[in-house]
Amino acid sequence: MPWLSRFGTRLCCCSEPTMTPQTITLLFAVVLGAMVLSLALEEQLHAKKSLITGVFAVISLLLAAMIGGILPFGPVTLPGHGHHQVDLPVFIPAVDWGVITIILGSSMFIDVVSRSGIFTWTAIRLTRMSGGDPLKLLTYYAGLTVVFSALLNNVTAMIIVGSLTAVSLAKLGKKELLLGFLLTEGLLTNIGGLLTLISSVPNIILGNMAGIEFVKFFLVAGPYTVVATAVTIGMAIKLFGITPLSTGAEKQAAAELVATFDENDGIDSPLFFNISWLLLGGFILTIATTSWLPGVSELGMGFVAMAFAVIALIRFRHDVDKNYAALDWDLLFFFIYLFVVINVAEHAGVLHKLGDGIGALMALGDVTGGAALLVAAALASAVTDNVPLAAVLGKILSAQGVPTDSHFWWACIFGANLGGNFTPIGSASTVVAVSVMHKHGLKISFVGFVKKALPFAVAHVVLATGYVLIFLR
Repeated sequence: MPWLSRFGTRLCCCSEPTMTPQTITLLFAVVLGAMVLSLALEEQLHAKKSLITGVFAVISLLLAAMIGGILPFGPVTLPGHGHHQVDLPVFIPAVDWGVITIILGSSMFIDVVSRSGIFTWTAIRLTRMSGGDPLKLLTYYAGLTVVFSALLNNVTAMIIVGSLTAVSLAKLGKKELLLGFLLTEGLLTNIGGLLTLISSVPNIILGNMAGIEFVKFFLVAGPYTVVATAVTIGMAIKLFGITPLSTGAEKQAAAELVATFDENDGIDSPLFFNISWLLLGGFILTIATTSWLPGVSELGMGFVAMAFAVIALIRFRHDVDKNYAALDWDLLFFFIYLFVVINVAEHAGVLHKLGDGIGALMALGDVTGGAALLVAAALASAVTDNVPLAAVLGKILSAQGVPTDSHFWWACIFGANLGGNFTPIGSASTVVAVSVMHKHGLKISFVGFVKKALPFAVAHVVLATGYVLIFLR
């Protein structure tokens, strides 16, 4: 389990559970399902998503403690520290602090450097390049989203591109298109996250377990990413009514409008503007190469994000509290509580039961089993964390001796990534996308997101299934 691998071996044992393992698993599966349902009814409950997940985190921990034998309570032995024992509340290591620090650091860094005007400058430049044509602008931002997701991480990509998009559409007077743009970009972060071996955590887990090399991964995932991106843009154009400028009068009016835009507006300090570009370039480069940098690789992307945020804050060292206040605390605590619920469910055997069921699908044969495995992995990823899910799937395939070149590995990789597009809690980037929507006054509920995203998610999974079964067998 992740607890054992990350924090050492527990030194004490809890009492034996008073219920059968099957009953315990069913109980916490019901809790997990109830949480998803409550998030779907967020508007009817008139509660923030962080409060909803917080309530279920409390319920999950209390149930686990009362039943006994589920969570590894007690001191831990930290590896590499002379068997040093530390008492940690069981819910502290349950949280993926790497993800939390990436969101915290990236959000704060982007907020600080945006005050230099670089994002307004970039947005206006892209808007002028598009000639004021919404279709061209969508294409530019879609491509930028995929590239950033492949090079950085989905969360950072969504934060940066979402900020740029809001500025561009506001300048064009096209705020009514913002919801469609942001939703499309949120979905494309998971498409871009498929592109390389290091683009997402499920890629790293399953790719390493399968022994897939970096170049091989890129060559296999690349064609699908290109096709899926094009299909997503085409669907967005149709479903969100993003039409190109067609008549000469429209094009002339748009050209005259964008000609009035001055990308230098809003730049109060040329020096800070130039420094912010250097910081942003260093941030992107460091995030992209974190796994290869000595020392930094051990500290992780969360450290990089926090470090650059601290460096950027030096510019506003007298009023940093304004940047702290601007953070989306609802988003951060949503993830913290969600990780706790998922962790308890994992210890209760819910994810392993999902993995067992998925493993049974492989017995259906190469074609049927491969298709069923991809779809099942996608559906499971839509309602739970795809990181432990990827680990469970990898263990199943490894235990069965599935060879590196088997399409079953790719079915799991595609399914674990693409499932995040079904729901607003399916991936960190879709959660961030909804948060950006709310920040700009766009109200979209859990059910509303699912309705709008479902056609895209189904198309992505169908494309992936055909690609894996036809071209990768």
